[in-house]
Amino acid sequence: MNRRLFLLAAPGALVSLRAAAHHGWSGFDETKPYYLAGEVVAVRWQNPHAELELSVADSLEIPAGLAGLVVPAQQASVDGAGLLRGAALPPRPGVWTVELAPLTRMNAWRAPEPKVGSQAAVVGFTRPGAPESRLRAEFLIDGDRVYPLRSAPIQ
Repeated sequence: MNRRLFLLAAPGALVSLRAAAHHGWSGFDETKPYYLAGEVVAVRWQNPHAELELSVADSLEIPAGLAGLVVPAQQASVDGAGLLRGAALPPRPGVWTVELAPLTRMNAWRAPEPKVGSQAAVVGFTRPGAPESRLRAEFLIDGDRVYPLRSAPIQ
């Protein structure tokens, strides 16, 4: 009897754990934005959100013009200029998993899909105390174009 209950309950528990681990901003420290840039080593352009793996070199520097980039208006209230101005280098180099937005939002912004081998840059947040190199992107940066990822564009 206990085995049957476990087998029936286990899939539901796994789905809820996965959903809690991948959605929402509540677990991320929004007071410490980080700037990551480097070579794209993997792309998962899928729902529930797009992801990329970014190889960040220990020689990474914040570009001089980062704070001056124009952040388009979005439905969520986000201090884009302040986040770009306050962005710091990541706590460690190496390969980072970067969570982007759901595909519907990426398409609403007409954000380009990063390709393996290309360069990409993001500004976002980490989870306090998290051992892995994972960042939730607030902005995807392509040259001098900034794509806000928290909500849809204001039409």
